[in-house]
Amino acid sequence: MTKPQTDDLYVRYMKAFSDSTEHTINCEACQDGQECVAGAPMKERFARLQDAYQARQKQQRR
Repeated sequence: MTKPQTDDLYVRYMKAFSDSTEHTINCEACQDGQECVAGAPMKERFARLQDAYQARQKQQRR
């Protein structure tokens, strides 16, 4: 039996979501909507990967 391929983009997207969420839970500035120096890049990475993943999903539905 062959091993299913890992969807690297999805894995990175979910890791970025987890990292961003965990940071926000522990950062008062980010909880108040004021992204801190550490939180801003995490949220940007998550948003970039989310956009890429959703674009690929949309492309595959065609």
